[in-house]
Amino acid sequence: QVQLVESGGGLVQTGGSLRLSCAASGRTLNSLVMGWFRQAPGKEREFVAAISRTGGTLYDADSVKGRFTISRDNAKNTVYLQMSNLKPEDTAVYYCAADPMLTVLLWRSANEYDYWGQGTQVTVSS
Repeated sequence: QVQLVESGGGLVQTGGSLRLSCAASGRTLNSLVMGWFRQAPGKEREFVAAISRTGGTLYDADSVKGRFTISRDNAKNTVYLQMSNLKPEDTAVYYCAADPMLTVLLWRSANEYDYWGQGTQVTVSS
């Protein structure tokens, strides 16, 4: 069983930055594919970024590429999402997800991840 705990959310002005953290326990991070998703009120949960066991990354190009960076620190069993140049449309609850077996073709699919954190709120004011 894997437990995921997100932190780092908050209120920030347009153009500001935040770094989200997701601490994993119950399994070593280097055995997991890790993803970040977000869900705004009234909308479906959407893919933001993912990182493989070996550090390969994938981003939702339209919404976050060039502004968000996913990374992992296996020694700390933590994955990060560095967000810069934030926009009001980035406002959402951000969720960390993990799966031990996911192939890259399925990284964008929330339904394919076995483990989820509780989420952290990010609010970007205009």
